[in-house]
Amino acid sequence: MSFINWQQLHTNSKTYRASFQEKKPFRYLLMDHFLLQEAADKLLAAYPAPDQEVWNATTYIHQKNKLQKSKFEEGSVFQQLFDELNGYELRAFLTEITGIPSLLGDEKLFGGGLHQSMNGAFLNVHVDFNRHPETKFYRRLNLLIYLNKDWKEDYEGAIEFWDMEQKRQMEKVWPIFNRCVVFETNEISFHGHPTPLHTPPGITRKSLAVYYYTQAAPSGLDQVPEHNTIFKNTEGVAGRWKTFLSGLKALKERVAGS
Repeated sequence: MSFINWQQLHTNSKTYRASFQEKKPFRYLLMDHFLLQEAADKLLAAYPAPDQEVWNATTYIHQKNKLQKSKFEEGSVFQQLFDELNGYELRAFLTEITGIPSLLGDEKLFGGGLHQSMNGAFLNVHVDFNRHPETKFYRRLNLLIYLNKDWKEDYEGAIEFWDMEQKRQMEKVWPIFNRCVVFETNEISFHGHPTPLHTPPGITRKSLAVYYYTQAAPSGLDQVPEHNTIFKNTEGVAGRWKTFLSGLKALKERVAGS
């Protein structure tokens, strides 16, 4: 079974490439209806509820109320999807759009997989870790797919792209159903959803994430040392207070688990 709406991707490839390439200071692209409708509905129906014991629910200083799952049973609907997302055909298409050659997937989905955020959740603006922790390959692209039907702007949860040199928000993208966002990963690709979610009971922010790598270093960045995620505060005093409270929650979890 193919999940990806290949006809749409190939029909719009030139438009997608132009849209990606025109963005500055770092490049990104939105593709709605990325998955076949039947496939997207099937994934949403299979998406685990937040109370199922399949999630990693660790709280971090800059991230709160977010669940993550990156391991799936062989043959499951999610494993089939991630196999296709990591497959050669999509990697070749992404190279055509982005101009980044020799893209590699990550079967272990380190940091990726399913992400589910609940009321009060946030992820501060950041640039991502730049090297895979095991292979040491260079992280080059993020691909996110959202599975949120009837999402309202009052819920917050939009991914924000930031130009930190100019200290301005470039764009705010809402996580609507079957929307795919692709953006390059480098030292200036600041992004996040820093405003805490304000969702009614039973509504969560659901997404899928895949990251792509190259064995060779990006041009001009071969001397950049390996680093973890680097966060920036885009909300002033409110952001510092929010992060302080999240840090307290993280500390309590560590103490309780020790």
